[in-house]
Amino acid sequence: MRYVVAAIFLAVFWIALSGHYTPLLLSLGAVSVVVSIWLVYRMDRVDGEPNRLTPSAGLFGYLAWLLWCVIKSNVDVARRIWSPSLPVRPVWARLETEVETPLEKTLYANSITLTPGTLTTDVRDDHFLVHALNQEDIDELRGGEMQRRIRRLGI
Repeated sequence: MRYVVAAIFLAVFWIALSGHYTPLLLSLGAVSVVVSIWLVYRMDRVDGEPNRLTPSAGLFGYLAWLLWCVIKSNVDVARRIWSPSLPVRPVWARLETEVETPLEKTLYANSITLTPGTLTTDVRDDHFLVHALNQEDIDELRGGEMQRRIRRLGI
């Protein structure tokens, strides 16, 4: 059933964005929807990972918290760029991690990268390699607040 819903959504989305309704383009759109749904079906069969990120109050709370972190980091990076007295001392660090599932690791790595001034460059089983504009960003990540919030999601 979810594949049918996804196919309908993709078809409607494609038609809305296309703006062209000739038989050739509609048939090409239908073929692209069928191929996309088939690929998604095959990925589910191969991957078989039971974890799915479903919308919940906890997820929305995490996203709101992450948005606030992004805003704070944006302001910090802008201040460091515009004020020569504030230091920019790039640093590489190995960040030990407690997140376990692939979905938690992906969410954690992407959350670090979305926050201005930090970038996850390598993900391993028990650690990430992170680049930051200054040591304070690494220290904040080592404090573990982001990891705790992700682990509380239970994904």
